[in-house]
Amino acid sequence: MTDRQGDRLEWTVTGMDCAACTVKVTRAVERLPGVSDVKVALMGERLSLDLAPGTTPAAEVEGVVRRLGYGIAPRGPGAAAPGAAGGCCGAGAHDHGADAGHGAPGHVHDDPADRGKAWYRTAKGRLVILTGVLLAAAWAFELSAPEGTGHWAFVLACAIGLAPVARRALAALRMGQPFTIESLMTLAAVGALVIGAAEEAALVVFLFAVGEVLEGVAANQARNGIRALANLVPRTALLEEGGRTREVPAETLAIGQMVLVRPGDRIPADGEIAEGVSGIDESPVTGESVPRSKGPGEAVFAGSINTEAALRVRVTRAAADNTIARIIRLVEEAEEARAPTERFIDRFSRLYMPAIVGVAALVILIPPLAFGADWGTWIYRGLALLLIGCPCALVISVPASIASALSSGARRGLLMKGGAVIEAAAKVTQVAFDKTGTLTHGAPAVTDLVPAPGVTETGLLAVAGGVEAGSSHPLAQAILRRAGGAALPAQGARAIPGKGAEAMVDGAMAWVSSPRHAAGAGGIGDAAMARAAELEAEGKTVVAVYREGRPLGLIALRDEPRADAAGAVRQLKAMGVGATILTGDNPRTAAAIAGGLGMGWRAEMMPGDKLAAIRDMGAQGGVMMIGDGINDAPALKQAGVGVAMGSGTDVALETADAAILRDRVGDVPALIRLARATMGNIRQNIALALGLKAVFLVTSILGITGLWIAILADTGATVLVTLNALRLLAFDPAKEG
Repeated sequence: MTDRQGDRLEWTVTGMDCAACTVKVTRAVERLPGVSDVKVALMGERLSLDLAPGTTPAAEVEGVVRRLGYGIAPRGPGAAAPGAAGGCCGAGAHDHGADAGHGAPGHVHDDPADRGKAWYRTAKGRLVILTGVLLAAAWAFELSAPEGTGHWAFVLACAIGLAPVARRALAALRMGQPFTIESLMTLAAVGALVIGAAEEAALVVFLFAVGEVLEGVAANQARNGIRALANLVPRTALLEEGGRTREVPAETLAIGQMVLVRPGDRIPADGEIAEGVSGIDESPVTGESVPRSKGPGEAVFAGSINTEAALRVRVTRAAADNTIARIIRLVEEAEEARAPTERFIDRFSRLYMPAIVGVAALVILIPPLAFGADWGTWIYRGLALLLIGCPCALVISVPASIASALSSGARRGLLMKGGAVIEAAAKVTQVAFDKTGTLTHGAPAVTDLVPAPGVTETGLLAVAGGVEAGSSHPLAQAILRRAGGAALPAQGARAIPGKGAEAMVDGAMAWVSSPRHAAGAGGIGDAAMARAAELEAEGKTVVAVYREGRPLGLIALRDEPRADAAGAVRQLKAMGVGATILTGDNPRTAAAIAGGLGMGWRAEMMPGDKLAAIRDMGAQGGVMMIGDGINDAPALKQAGVGVAMGSGTDVALETADAAILRDRVGDVPALIRLARATMGNIRQNIALALGLKAVFLVTSILGITGLWIAILADTGATVLVTLNALRLLAFDPAKEG
């Protein structure tokens, strides 16, 4: 249980195998005094809420969840594992005062200790076996015992299997939730017993248990992708201290510590190589299949594999903030950003369930009362209608697809922060790209030095290097590399967004900016302006270096487009999506890059200009903005979908709705393709759920299908919808077509 922002509390809740489970937990907990902003994540198995001090004790929240039949354990550092502190059927799960009967046959939920076991060794599997044996015994008794006594064997089998389900239905009723799957099951089974259909009642209880097993297996398959991410980071690390190494838990590593990573080992923390050169396989983190050779000063991700030589790595991020932890956090929190379709279905289901109960009551009452029809026949059909009407399949149709898509994308280096982002990405008709570091490598090199009269190339680089010292901008890094040790000491260096940088260098102010901005400050002459135009026509980026009232010269740099940029733009066009460059660079450079890639461009844009451009493009349809820098953050926020390149700044990653970890432009169409496939899958699921409901509602009313077919259709639809959603785990968004 983690205390965040004063009284934000979190728990791990086990046993939720369908969206109806999350609804039950949410509605039960939000009724408690002092509780607000309740969020329940099905795939992340997380309950979080705000709890006002001095109101409901945290233990009461846990008690409410346990009474509903779920396991609950505190979440966060130092918390016990779910299986040890309240797993649904584990040793610690029973609160005999508040959870009587918990763990008995019925709607028994997932036990963390059951993960990885064969189905028949799990709690749900044992329930299916028990109810199956009871049903078989009842049939055997009917065949061997005197006529009429077999009926009571089925009544007994039904009662034993139904008892815990009825208890949970009663618990939900006390919490203001009369319309749950347990309550519908209880009504249908008791009604069937009343009209003498004991054999069918027992069969319905058995099929319900089978459906629970299948739902649990399907839900766990969807969760496995997220669980696998957490297993990428090794449990231990070889920490170097005082010339010796010792094995320590990876989660205890602190920023600045040095670790030894042997060939074949996984890197235990985000860090920077201090010594050694080796191939780094980043496929577990980014999906990049080809190992990259890295050496001193280069960053490495936790979970990556060292393939060749021993490395000494300096830790740069704590375990709770490493790349894998951030990915898991993004995927888990993404469940809270629900798609509009999902929110609509949730609202629809709240009305749908009571409506079905009302229709079932009318089916039972109207034919006998108005037309003198047989009561037994119409009670039976009304009970079948109750079971068919359960909206489990419909409610889970969207979150199951969203969870599978998030997991599939995360494995391929494509992160999206929730269903709302997926739905927006599927509607994108235009993509706006920042240029430097996004369409290009972000590693430009100095190509030309044009010092002003009386200034040497070394003097030009010395002042420019002083101004750019400490800047992480790709152009600044290129100038610093060329300047080497010649850069002059500087104070008060700061970036001027969209214009350049300034600093106090060697006792006087100096600037590095675009020629256009330098012209307004007297930092460039006419001859130099003409030379800058010539260099820009060659596709180079030009900066002017000057002091107050004194030009020092020009520096030209070139940054080549990424190898896959042209192919990515071609794919976007084939998908009916337009592409435009939004850059602060000059028009000539922008035109040269855009012309080679076959896309539109807008140049000399300040951050506010990019924001306005995104707003204008948004009036024409869905817009996706791809960027990597601080300057891009406002535009990323304004766009329908803001996407940060993985090598970008933390500000861009936090502001964006999605992230591309592999720094591939080709992953932009892949992201859109995954979003479109997900929305197609959701439409299939909704059609499947509603279609089956419609067919069996009609056949139940007409008496063609009965109770056991009704429950089979309900659980079958839920399983089919979940299995269809799981197909997204194998979907490869990189494939065209």
